[in-house]
Amino acid sequence: MSRFFIVLGIIYLVGAFYGFQAFRTLVKNPYLQILYGIVFLAVLVNVYLQFNHFDRSHGMTHKMGYAVGLFLAFMALGFSAGIFMLIEDIVRFFTWVFGKIATSNTVASEGFPSRRKFMSQVALGVAAVPFISLLYGMYKGKYDYQVLKHTLEFDDLPDAFDGYTITQISDVHSGSFDNKEKVSYAVDLINQQASDIILFTGDLVNNVASEMYPWKDTFSKLSAKGGVYSVLGNHDYGDYADWPSEEAKKANLDELKQIQKDMGFDLLLNESRFLEKDGQRIALIGVENWGEGGFKKAGDLEKAIENVDANDFKVLMSHDPSHWEYQVLKHPYHYHLTLSGHTHGMQFGVEIPGWLKWSPVKYRYKYWAGVYEKMGQYINVNRGLGFIGYPGRVGIWPEVTVIELKKKAKATV
Repeated sequence: MSRFFIVLGIIYLVGAFYGFQAFRTLVKNPYLQILYGIVFLAVLVNVYLQFNHFDRSHGMTHKMGYAVGLFLAFMALGFSAGIFMLIEDIVRFFTWVFGKIATSNTVASEGFPSRRKFMSQVALGVAAVPFISLLYGMYKGKYDYQVLKHTLEFDDLPDAFDGYTITQISDVHSGSFDNKEKVSYAVDLINQQASDIILFTGDLVNNVASEMYPWKDTFSKLSAKGGVYSVLGNHDYGDYADWPSEEAKKANLDELKQIQKDMGFDLLLNESRFLEKDGQRIALIGVENWGEGGFKKAGDLEKAIENVDANDFKVLMSHDPSHWEYQVLKHPYHYHLTLSGHTHGMQFGVEIPGWLKWSPVKYRYKYWAGVYEKMGQYINVNRGLGFIGYPGRVGIWPEVTVIELKKKAKATV
């Protein structure tokens, strides 16, 4: 951890130094210049102290979350401004060299002050965008819930389920919540969709079951006529916390499972259920977490489908979308719809419907947000209801997904 902070601290300070060059060019007051340095150093020291006293048996605190958020915001400010000032320094250097070589350097050097001021204005103007965005994401973006609706058509959907609706939520990360009113609003918003069932695709907590204590009554209000079903995500197992013994870790997981039961969730642990309507049925399958690249692989698809026929219409809940890519698509069975979460869309990105969808997480996950189709099988990757690490969201907003299943009309000749 110390090496990590040394490297990150150096990057942060380099950005702060170059950003200071722009600030000093435009702001001549020495006291404000000193204040600039004090603020940047205070943010760095604060995040270091928070992590230095991090108790892994309790998980990430709200103070730590905000320390991380401020650190990222000021790092973006300094680094973004610093890039422009570094470019300006490079241009100035080569211009100076050229001026020394050329017969006359008078014209080349005359433009330095005015150009420096202009570049400083551009640098701070551009840097203000990510800085303000990250602060906004912490203040409001993390609770700016969006309802996204999709209609998916299938040839072999049982007639009784034509128009059947599913509300999916994922990645609650209750230990990060800090606003009871906003979270209650989210639960009401979910219920207002009046879907046939509600499916939760994992990560109820960050690390420990006790994080759900303040939110248990709130999430107990989730209701759908067909029930509320859930699976576990990688954070639910307590793998990212320190435990005095394996027994204590197991007890924590057992408590989390009981909390879900107490809230009215039907937790599927490599199991299946049949949803019946008018004498017809579809299979709801839930696997434990299975993730590529070092994540927990407790998911057992074969065990989960023991009672499922190959011809059944299948809805699969699997927390990590890499499971769909590496196992589900390669399975002999046809899984009509898989519901995942996990990526959060990295809580940062740019989305313009129909035009642009980008987040840095796309370089880690091939399927990272929204609906994808392959070989007639669909997956929806929910962007998550909560947040973790950076206590905010920018461009990738918290999501409630509503999916309507439709019977594809037969082509007429």
